[in-house]
Amino acid sequence: MGDEEWVENNPAARRASPITHHPLPITRHLGLADYLPTWQAMQDFTAARGPQTPDELWLLQHPPVYTLGLAGKPEHLLRASDIPVVKIDRGGQITYHGPGQVIAYLLLDLKRRGMGVRELVGRMEQAVIGLLAEYGVKAERRNKAPGVYVGGAKIAALGLRIKNGCCYHGLSLNVDMDLSPFAAINPCGYEGLAVTQCRDAGITDNLEVVGEKLIEKLKQNL
Repeated sequence: MGDEEWVENNPAARRASPITHHPLPITRHLGLADYLPTWQAMQDFTAARGPQTPDELWLLQHPPVYTLGLAGKPEHLLRASDIPVVKIDRGGQITYHGPGQVIAYLLLDLKRRGMGVRELVGRMEQAVIGLLAEYGVKAERRNKAPGVYVGGAKIAALGLRIKNGCCYHGLSLNVDMDLSPFAAINPCGYEGLAVTQCRDAGITDNLEVVGEKLIEKLKQNL
């Protein structure tokens, strides 16, 4: 069974022998996956998981979609388009997902790992910063504005949901995509925030290569 079928047909957590340490998360490659069923699968996985459920990382892309977080303000969508807007249960404001952007969803038992949300956000940001550094691209984080920035422009966005000590959602990294849909929003709620992507920073590796490197960096930082 392929990973796409697994998301659709087996959203419940896999059971394994009791976990007494913190093994690397299982990686699932979901390809180009519609947003709504993927979101539902994350919710189902988290609701069904137990003390023995292994953590997972899901690597994928989404067709064009705007997602609006729990505290999201509709006015940050500056103009209507044919791109759907989905109100979801992560933190943060509005962002855009589309082909050419690599997404990593983190389904982790934070309580089992002894990790708080702030620490996890820092580790996610560091994974992206470390990845870009391997390409000779200097990136940075900002206080009170989660994400990763290159030359003042946002290249990676983060958003999480915590339930019963477990997280889902994750991060998106702009690799080689059409950035024009960002012009219709205040990205992450910041008016006039510039966005950029790996290609514009001189990175020529394709999305598949960058995605694999991102997963490895996330595993190293977890």
